[in-house]
Amino acid sequence: MDFMNQAMILANKAMNHDDVPIGAVIVRNGKIIARGENRVQKCKNPTLHAEIVAINRAVKKLGQKFLDDCDIYVSLEPCAMCATAISFARIRNIYFAACDEKGGGITANARIFDNDKHLWRPNIIQMPEYADASAKLLREFFNARRKPKDTK
Repeated sequence: MDFMNQAMILANKAMNHDDVPIGAVIVRNGKIIARGENRVQKCKNPTLHAEIVAINRAVKKLGQKFLDDCDIYVSLEPCAMCATAISFARIRNIYFAACDEKGGGITANARIFDNDKHLWRPNIIQMPEYADASAKLLREFFNARRKPKDTK
């Protein structure tokens, strides 16, 4: 199964309910165990990023707080909050599509895993073959939001 493609499908789902189009899936033993898409606008909660939603669903499903035998696939580089949550959940690998130069917490800005004092450091794998599709979806979303609404 193409796990990043599943994350991209969830990103589209987020966009359909007026949330920033980011999706995440958590995989264990080659199977998706949890899915999440941004739900910040839908639920009026600034912490409900795709990664947090997926982590909450995974720990509930497995009945455990650590996901050290799991991987997460995200359509955009996690922000500092999500990267820290991934670390706290002890997720083994982070796969992400597009880098986020403005809000990313791994390759840009906070760079939280560059600190030697971080307790859990997942492997980080960028999947550039998905970067253009993810960036295009985000550009379309924000361009549509910037257009003036028709006031007829």
